[in-house]
Amino acid sequence: MKIVYHIGLHSTDEDRALRCLLRNDAMLQERGIVAAQPGRFRPVLREAMIQLKGQPANEEMQDHILEEIIDLDTPERVIFSNDSFLCVPRRAIMGGTLYPLVGERAPWIRNLFPSHVAEFAFALRNPATMIPAMHARFSDQESFGEYLGRISPETLSWVDMIRRLRAAAPDSPVTLWCNEDSPLIWPEILEALCGIETTTVLDGIDDFVSELMSDEGVARMNSYLETHPPASTEHRRRIVSAFLDKYVREEAVEMELDLPGWTAARISALTAKYEAEVEQIAAMDGVTLLAP
Repeated sequence: MKIVYHIGLHSTDEDRALRCLLRNDAMLQERGIVAAQPGRFRPVLREAMIQLKGQPANEEMQDHILEEIIDLDTPERVIFSNDSFLCVPRRAIMGGTLYPLVGERAPWIRNLFPSHVAEFAFALRNPATMIPAMHARFSDQESFGEYLGRISPETLSWVDMIRRLRAAAPDSPVTLWCNEDSPLIWPEILEALCGIETTTVLDGIDDFVSELMSDEGVARMNSYLETHPPASTEHRRRIVSAFLDKYVREEAVEMELDLPGWTAARISALTAKYEAEVEQIAAMDGVTLLAP
């Protein structure tokens, strides 16, 4: 059995992948794939991690956990999706470090099912947009200026975060993608999570990109895809990209960045660093980067 831990991250997927997989629950289970129900698995895994504190669960405990959270007797693949696996949003960025608890929490997660193959999956996001989005989750608790003061944006490094994750759980490969690319590679993301070809079998495969387009654009795109079936994943991506370019709703993709201390120069510098780091991450051992 393979365990896939979709650990988010915060302010990226917003449970879109989980909702799509749960929408296709019956079909996936016929193929031996279980997208675990969050209401069932999250409290059970949380309690188990607290009890184990990073120690490997024995066979009996692993079997008990699975009995508590899934109904399929012999699943081939189980997907757990929770953007707060590593920490709550307020602790995601602290003291110039992205997810400072990853070195501690990754083994806690991995050792829930040490007898089974496991992998991690999550989206990266440009700190230039991630930081304002994260602060919006708890803006009633501290000002944006106070938040910037305690997180040191210029020292944040995704390369460092991935290295700490890989060191903490070296036997678990990591699948990543950039949040900015998600609408264009959504079928590939879902395929990476559930392990099957998605474009022809998953209901709701275009829901994400449809959120970003006008109703007219969605109708035209669906009609075009129906009458002109794409010859490949790349061909499909080009079609979706063309319709998105023409029919995108600006309010759905633009983010308000008029915030104190959040200057154009700062945004540009953070973006340049992020893009350079993504190239480094793509070359890391044990890492698969999904990209258009």
